[in-house]
Amino acid sequence: MSGVGSLPLGVAILAVLIGIFGLFVLLLGLLLLFASAGFALGGVGLSSVFGATGTVAGIIVAIIGLVILAVAVGLWNQEMWALVLAILVLLFYGAVDFASASWFGLLIVILLLVYLAAVSRHFD
Repeated sequence: MSGVGSLPLGVAILAVLIGIFGLFVLLLGLLLLFASAGFALGGVGLSSVFGATGTVAGIIVAIIGLVILAVAVGLWNQEMWALVLAILVLLFYGAVDFASASWFGLLIVILLLVYLAAVSRHFD
């Protein structure tokens, strides 16, 4: 009963939380893109403040949001690439937490890494 195809509860929760975060990042990128282009503020845009940089930043943030959403869908569908990408991101966050001496954050990252390693057999 614990083979490929049965979604562990923790992975389902992570996929939903990552998906919600990805949606917020995507919306933030679109808002930045529209604000810098002058659409979000009724024709008075931030283009005079940010110029083309705001537009480029909005596009980049929106793309990052789409990638995060793709990882959430990949985790939900138990794709190995999504698991590997999630582990790589957690390793990066762990290094940042270690460098900043954020021990509670590092503990959470370690627990998530151990959990993902334990449920890795559920992924294709």
